[in-house]
Amino acid sequence: MTVTDTDQLRYRFRGGETWREPWDDYRWLRDHDPVHRVDHPTQGTFWVLSRFDDVFDAVRDTATFSSAQGLTPDSDVMGFFEGQAAPLVMLDPPEHTAMRRLVSRPMTPSRVDALAPTIAAFVDERLGRLAELSGGGSPVDVVEVLLKPLPSMLVAHFLGIPEQDRGRFDGWTDAIVAANSREDLGSAMHAFAELFAYSESLIERRRTDPGDDVVSDLVTADVDPRWITGFVFTMIAGGNDTTTGLLGGSLELLTARRDQRLLLIEDLSLVRPAVDELLRLTSPVQNLARTATVEVERAGVRIPAGAKVMLLYGSANRDERQYGPTADELDVTRNPERILSFGYGAHHCLGAAVARLAATITLERILERFPDFVVDAASGRFAPGPYVRRYETLPFLGVP
Repeated sequence: MTVTDTDQLRYRFRGGETWREPWDDYRWLRDHDPVHRVDHPTQGTFWVLSRFDDVFDAVRDTATFSSAQGLTPDSDVMGFFEGQAAPLVMLDPPEHTAMRRLVSRPMTPSRVDALAPTIAAFVDERLGRLAELSGGGSPVDVVEVLLKPLPSMLVAHFLGIPEQDRGRFDGWTDAIVAANSREDLGSAMHAFAELFAYSESLIERRRTDPGDDVVSDLVTADVDPRWITGFVFTMIAGGNDTTTGLLGGSLELLTARRDQRLLLIEDLSLVRPAVDELLRLTSPVQNLARTATVEVERAGVRIPAGAKVMLLYGSANRDERQYGPTADELDVTRNPERILSFGYGAHHCLGAAVARLAATITLERILERFPDFVVDAASGRFAPGPYVRRYETLPFLGVP
């Protein structure tokens, strides 16, 4: 099905305000056109999978749906990495498997759990700032005070980034993630160049001054510096905005559903399992592309070999066929068995345990300290960019 003036908004590259309510369009795609063809003026022709089973199967089948030609429909995106090793997320097994093994040790759940006191101290300090700033009854931007700095701190911790350098990452992340057209690529290319140059200097620093971090481990293991640079890119570009998106969306959902919030307040042990339900509904990474290595057929539609295929995680995570008639509703006791917010299989997010722990501690602390909090979602502003859905600003009141 080719996009027409009538249905072109069913799938589009979103950003900013258009991220506010994509859910009806997703439902239409699932029900009427689950293998949706898009003929885009600059991104070319690609197909969009929107049902859970189709996306789940594609994510796991790396031989048929390859990441090695980039995660966007634009085939030119790999030019960003000319002269550099491709990031981990743009490798397929067996190369991906070998590289992932090198960096997975510090991010196992048991190692990550040891970070709990550090995360809790950081969150408590930031919540103290929120309380102080909102003392006069005025709303405070919770993204600026807490939701953006928290993942930046965690990424910097794993990479061994000095505290004085951490602020630079937000600008690089914003430029890279926000690029949704060729007109935006100039600022993204500049951010890439700065990020790569910084990574190279960090690698050299760790050769003579190693620390307790992943970059030092890779340098000690004599890993190709180009691949280390690709890993630093993956951590910075992929780790910052996603946790911000999860937490901002979670505060919105818990403001809208007071009944679900009360269940968590009455039993804070429910927060950790409820994080998967919040991940399901927020789906910070809403979609990414793969490349079909052979011709495949889905729902009676043939996708040719070499075609780009967009995997619509945000739609799949709300598919009634998988989660039942209440799929669009928050149920903190649902305990979904499978979600696609972190991908699945070989490309399951390396930082999933970190994100879950950070979200759990943050929500527990907010519910304890500000049980009656509200966020003004209508006044919040969504960040630009077609792949990550997150609040760029979100007004917060601890005591309405």
